[in-house]
Amino acid sequence: MSITKEAELIGMQHAGNAVAHTLKQMMEYARPGMSTKELDDYGARILAGFGARPAPRLTYGFPGCACISVDQEFCHGIPSDKRILKEGDLVNIDVSAELNGFWADNGASFVLGNDLHQHQPLVEASREILKQALEHIKGGVKIADIGYIMETAAKKKGFMVIKNLGGHGIGSRLHEQPEELLNYRNRFDQRRFKKNSVVAIETFIATSSTYATELSDGWTLVGDKGGYMAQHEHTVVVTGGKPIVLTEMNGIFH
Repeated sequence: MSITKEAELIGMQHAGNAVAHTLKQMMEYARPGMSTKELDDYGARILAGFGARPAPRLTYGFPGCACISVDQEFCHGIPSDKRILKEGDLVNIDVSAELNGFWADNGASFVLGNDLHQHQPLVEASREILKQALEHIKGGVKIADIGYIMETAAKKKGFMVIKNLGGHGIGSRLHEQPEELLNYRNRFDQRRFKKNSVVAIETFIATSSTYATELSDGWTLVGDKGGYMAQHEHTVVVTGGKPIVLTEMNGIFH
C-alpha cells in the first residue's frame, strides 16, 4: 500500500494501534499453566473490542485469532487447549488484523517468566536487530541492503537468520508487494523501498537452523536443523527519513 492521503495514514494508525495494543495485552496476560487457546481467546476479545478482525483467519482460514508459537515452533503455531505454557518457555505471538479496510501486523517473542533455558539473549538479539534495520529503512534504500544489515548483526551476536521467511508489504491486504523482505542480502534483488509505502518488517533470528519447514498440521513452522527462533515485527510507513512505526505502543518497542 502507498499512503496518498491523510485519511489512509489515519486508517493505518488505527489498525496499527489495534494490533499493537492486543499484542501487548496478550504478552502481559500470558502465564504458566495457561493454554495457548485461552491466550488466543483473550486476544480475540481485545481485537473485537476495536472492531478489528483477525487477518490470518480472514485471509487463509487459519484456525485461530493470532499465531502463537512455543519453544521449537518457529511461527504460525496453532492455538490449542492441549498446548500448556510453562515457566521459561520461548513464546512468539503474531497479531495481524483488518480494521475498516486497513491491515496491520505486529509480532514479538518473549520468555515467559524466569529465563530457565537462557532464551533471553536470542530474544534481545531479535529485538535489537529489528531496531537497527528500522533505523536504516527509507525511500530509495535497497531492500537487500537491509537484509545484509540484519544477517550481519545476527552473525555478530552468534546467531543465524531463516532464509525462507521474510517481511512483506501490507495495508490494503495482509500480504502485498513488496514480498520477500528477507533477513539476508539477495544479490539478485535490485528493488528499493519506496517512500510512502507500508511494509511489515520482521526478524527471523535462529540458533541452529537457516530454513523453516512445515509440520503435518499444515501451519506450524520449525527449523530444518531444530533449535529456536525469535521474531519481532512492526508495520511501518517508509518516509524520506526515519519510518513511522504504526505498531509502537506509546514509545514501547516490544
